[in-house]
Amino acid sequence: MGHDLDAQIAEWASFVSSHRPIDGGDVDELEAHLRDQIGELVDAGLTPDEAFLVAVKRMGSINALSREFAREHSDRLWRQLVLGGGGSETEAATAGFWVMAAFAVVAAVVVRLPEAFGLDVVADGESFYARNLSLLVFPVLAGYLAWVRRLGRFGLGVLAAWFALGAVVVNLYPFEPGGSTEILAAIHLPVALWGAVGFAYVGGEWRSHTGRMDFVRFTGEWFIYYVLIALGGGVLVGLTIGVFGSVGVDVSEFVGGWVVPWGAAGALIVAAWLVEAKQGVIESMAPVLTSVFTPLFALMLVVSVVVAAFSGSGVDADREVLIIFDVLLVVVTGLLLYAISARDRDARRGPLDVIRLVLVAAAIALDLIGLGAMIVRISEFGFSPNKTAALGLNLILLVTLTWSGLRLLGFVRGRESLGPLERWQTVSLPVYAAWAATVVVGFPLVFSFT
Repeated sequence: MGHDLDAQIAEWASFVSSHRPIDGGDVDELEAHLRDQIGELVDAGLTPDEAFLVAVKRMGSINALSREFAREHSDRLWRQLVLGGGGSETEAATAGFWVMAAFAVVAAVVVRLPEAFGLDVVADGESFYARNLSLLVFPVLAGYLAWVRRLGRFGLGVLAAWFALGAVVVNLYPFEPGGSTEILAAIHLPVALWGAVGFAYVGGEWRSHTGRMDFVRFTGEWFIYYVLIALGGGVLVGLTIGVFGSVGVDVSEFVGGWVVPWGAAGALIVAAWLVEAKQGVIESMAPVLTSVFTPLFALMLVVSVVVAAFSGSGVDADREVLIIFDVLLVVVTGLLLYAISARDRDARRGPLDVIRLVLVAAAIALDLIGLGAMIVRISEFGFSPNKTAALGLNLILLVTLTWSGLRLLGFVRGRESLGPLERWQTVSLPVYAAWAATVVVGFPLVFSFT
């Protein structure tokens, strides 16, 4: 990068470091993140100056310091690019809150909207909501994130087409009621549609390695916030029913049929807003969570592999056990991905990295055991929608985990940095959405909707 660009970055870093809660290490991390984004934008065709301004705008959306810096350096277009037209931070925060509240209300209304079209939720709700619940709430969440990221018309068109295709498939395909392909579609559709949420989150820049990794962090923290809201909401619902019941009024049907669905749908937006609102420069839940759960999962997986290997039960495992295997492997893959997203790429390797390597090695061994069991079942009973879906997922996880393990081994041995592992993790993300879409769209056709 040129001297002028280095000078601009140095001026920005100097301002950030002057803010009392930020120490030198945090400034270095912020500067590295800024330089990464500038490099990606330059590779995409922007000039260094343009890339610098756009990158600071992105950081400004998550960092109040950048907005303050923008106000003090308005002569260099900071106000236009970071503040987006002026106004105080308090006004912007208030406007953001009310926009979030509006989207939350829309989500709450939409989740009960099918009743307005004559759908009997009691009679038809189980099948309908199993197939369509993600189609009712995820578009609203994606719309909120598209508003936050100022997604353009083309991006909005992509989102609309994405959700429309899902709606057409799950509602117009002639599924056999309760058949395997209907159940698989209901399970995999939220995964495919979460890819659309990610597209909205990165502002349509789906090729951005940094954007995809940021979405990983968002997903983890969004899930944590949603669980916390759900726990608090559960306590509130229980107390409400108890208080009204104490005076002889039974509100359980109203609360369960209306308040709970409203709250559950609206909380999707509230959780996303909380993640965006708390995106500070030094706070993150990821390092703490991964440090706690990585050793525990590694120990559990090693014990599971040893037991399966010596008991011989892995080859004879029934379907329920194989499903547990798949769920466990998905959790491990997500844990590794979240751990890499939380780790300082410039930090030296440590004991936790060795534990992560053990975790991946044990997960690969467990994957091979499960894969062997699936092959045995397929050779005996033939292909079915469930077995084919599980086999495909296992193969994807095996490739992902094996390559991740090789990259992590290279890092632990000091032969390469974390960069290749981090990039591989984000490159593999669209594969899961693509596989989920294949199961939703293609499997019913292949297996005649049974």
